[in-house]
Amino acid sequence: MNIKYVAGICFVATMGGLLFGYDWVVIGGAKPFFEKYFEIHSEHIRGWTNSCALLGCLVGALGTGPLSERWGRKKMLLLAAVLFAVSSVLTGWAWAFNDFIFWRIAGGIAIGMAAAFSPVYIAEIAPAEYRGRLVAFNQLAIVIGILLAQLVNWGIVVSMPTGFSEELIRDSWYGQYAWRWMFSAVAVPSVVFFVGVLLIPESPRWLVKAGLMEQAREVFRLVGGEQYADAEIAAVQTSLRQIDREKPTSGVFSGYTKVLQPGMPLILLMGCFLAVLQQWSGINVIFNYAEEIFKAAGYDVKSIMFTIVFTGIVNLFATFIAIQTVDRFGRRRLMLLGCAGIALSHLLIAAACFFGFKGMVVVAPVLLALVFYGLSLAPVTWVLIAEIFPNRIRSEAVSISTAALWIACFILTYTFPPLTALLGTAGTFVLYAVICLVGFVFIACRIPETKGKSLEQIERELLGSDEKTATPSL
Repeated sequence: MNIKYVAGICFVATMGGLLFGYDWVVIGGAKPFFEKYFEIHSEHIRGWTNSCALLGCLVGALGTGPLSERWGRKKMLLLAAVLFAVSSVLTGWAWAFNDFIFWRIAGGIAIGMAAAFSPVYIAEIAPAEYRGRLVAFNQLAIVIGILLAQLVNWGIVVSMPTGFSEELIRDSWYGQYAWRWMFSAVAVPSVVFFVGVLLIPESPRWLVKAGLMEQAREVFRLVGGEQYADAEIAAVQTSLRQIDREKPTSGVFSGYTKVLQPGMPLILLMGCFLAVLQQWSGINVIFNYAEEIFKAAGYDVKSIMFTIVFTGIVNLFATFIAIQTVDRFGRRRLMLLGCAGIALSHLLIAAACFFGFKGMVVVAPVLLALVFYGLSLAPVTWVLIAEIFPNRIRSEAVSISTAALWIACFILTYTFPPLTALLGTAGTFVLYAVICLVGFVFIACRIPETKGKSLEQIERELLGSDEKTATPSL
């Protein structure tokens, strides 16, 4: 097995995850500055500003799935790289609020595409015994992107005088220009990502589906040799021959009807539930509203930026542990551990907020929640979504599941300010804890283990051998 070749290809693909992570959380550090610049005071406008990119994520995930099926994974990754570069610069140098929102949504399209296609590309090219950790490397890249954004944000404001008055921020260099460079910095890795994608091959499983057998065989041969190539092509062809007997429909988006074939809706439901759970676990509130959470804990702007960097470091180490364990302990155990641990952490955060504690008493359970998230829901959700869908519906099903994720994330991000106004910070985190416990029960009852199995084997086990009457064997 030529694992160096596979790792090199996957490294390029994971750069989409790095850009996803950076572009996703950079707004958290820029928030105290651009809000002063655009004079944002309403809780609903604040929620809209922080969540508007998620509409783009939805378009990027749902609207480009059929395009990926028609044109391939590689072209979608190239398009995502271009969108990352253009939208980041134009978001950073927007002078009007509506322009800022427009380009933030455009950046969200790139995020949605990278979130959907980077793990799918890796899953379709990686050998079964390495697939879990290689897909998890995409999450590692996301976490590195998150930490990179946090470091850039902190580096830009590190020279800010301690105790700098918030009233002075708008007319200072920090309020006028610092946040612009925070957004624009992602253009550099976007160009590197574009060049890298030009050099990697198309997904071999997509090539088989497209009838490009010789190209597919060459990619599989480079991965594992002649016998491996023959075996993989035969397995993919077998799964693709089991096609629905309905008359094919025309149109770019007609492929979505394939998810209604026997057995498919229940598998799609599993993927959508995992995607929604990852968001409604509440962790992205910590990333997007860290400034407000830590400000309530008694920190000033400069200290908040440093504390946010520390959360990124903790998240990074947790993801390293997940990569080492996802193929050893399995997906299911890690997901159960994560749901239970995040629920406990949220209850501790709620208690700290309820009793009015300050400083590390608030920060410590936040870090604990990030540890459990980095070990489980963050990487393993993407692994499972990339694994559980049959070959012939993978693009569409991953797109729908990722779209469900972004809808859930939009609801989570938009509703946090009004929820905290209604329930208080403590009550809001209790709600997130309850959702995590519901997720624990669902995973325990319904999610199968996929560790060490080929994509075709997972498909056979979920659908059974007779697809006319098949239902997922959960």
